[in-house]
Amino acid sequence: MSTESGIQDFRGPQGLWRTNPASQRIFDLQAYIEDPAVRLAAWEMRSSSPILTAEPNRGHQALVDLSRTGRDITIATQNIDELQQRAGSRNVLELHGTFWQSRCLDCDDRRSIDEAITRFQSGEDDPHCFRCGGILRTDTVAFGQQLDPRVVGAAMTAASTSDLALAIGTSLAVFPAAGLCDVAIQAGADLVILNGEPTGYDRQARAVLRGAIGEVLPRLVSQVDVYRPSPN
Repeated sequence: MSTESGIQDFRGPQGLWRTNPASQRIFDLQAYIEDPAVRLAAWEMRSSSPILTAEPNRGHQALVDLSRTGRDITIATQNIDELQQRAGSRNVLELHGTFWQSRCLDCDDRRSIDEAITRFQSGEDDPHCFRCGGILRTDTVAFGQQLDPRVVGAAMTAASTSDLALAIGTSLAVFPAAGLCDVAIQAGADLVILNGEPTGYDRQARAVLRGAIGEVLPRLVSQVDVYRPSPN
């Protein structure tokens, strides 16, 4: 979804893991804790991140429009940029956390990421927690960390009571997020996939759509009034 707002994804054809495989160490929790050079590289990346200036696109707005049709909409996102909320969505579950908040790995103090980035840009190579001096990172899920069980539980509940599941702009290769499709299908929901590349769930989907999300999703949402769930 957010690639059309200028934010590089991780696993796509031009994703970060393919264009810069070494950057994966930045997202490895143990490496981040043990190696100051990894933390320096991480703060350099954060301070110049396109997330800081990105704007919601037509795909984000289409989901806002969908929520205004009177349907009960829950958005479970792996994105960390908060663009969906900025577009106007309210019921958003951030499975992988948020870029916009720093979190101390020791005392769990959380603040706006702007504060830590400003300190880094002012000469602090490795901003530490004001409260306890602990290591700071974005309030996002790193390799080696578990997802917030409350957020995952809320997403599973929404999937288990859905009649339509849209999988948008995701490879469906990361669990437990991809498992939401299984939960929805088992609940009798129709699965519709909109992604630029094939996924492991394409054969289970009611429909698979290709193309730019900002072009395809608004057209799909415009048809929501004629949609009827398939009989169970």
